[in-house]
Amino acid sequence: MDVPEVDVDALEAHLAAGGCLIDVREPDEHAVVRVPSGLLIPLATVPDRIAEIPDDRSVYVVCAKGGRSRAAVEFLREQGYEAVNVSGGTEAWVAAGKAVETGEPT
Repeated sequence: MDVPEVDVDALEAHLAAGGCLIDVREPDEHAVVRVPSGLLIPLATVPDRIAEIPDDRSVYVVCAKGGRSRAAVEFLREQGYEAVNVSGGTEAWVAAGKAVETGEPT
């Protein structure tokens, strides 16, 4: 399946415009560092939690490097979602010096 992707600069612009971000990493990874405003839905739980994902706009999906998020995007697109993979994942976001959150979400 051809999966649409954005880089972290494009993601930053989409988030500033109110875009939705889904983080499919595990809770321990999410607690270490994360892109602000992302909704944590670990990859294995995406099918069970699909109702939490908005279907009225594009959804950007991130993981650590891009592999798990690609799998989630493929699944979501099969379900009719406008899902987009974040190329390079959270590691690329951090390497680009973008704003991050750390610790357990409040």
